[in-house]
Amino acid sequence: MKNITISLSEDVARWARVWAAEHETSVSRIVGGLLRERMDDERSYDGNMRAFLNRKPRMLKDSQATYPNRDSLHERHALR
Repeated sequence: MKNITISLSEDVARWARVWAAEHETSVSRIVGGLLRERMDDERSYDGNMRAFLNRKPRMLKDSQATYPNRDSLHERHALR
């Protein structure tokens, strides 16, 4: 474990101490848990983004197929 010093406004520090006492933990554990969650989220996001970007592109349609036109995509006969 590494000790660090943080600065909080008085109202935030008061709220954190009260919340920690109500949940039978310490402000240090709250901050450590929040930072751990943030680190895990960042690592997960970065890993997933890297995996996505490393995938080879693929065709969305056959080379012979054509895309549908705008009118057919926005047909609303069923709603009339």
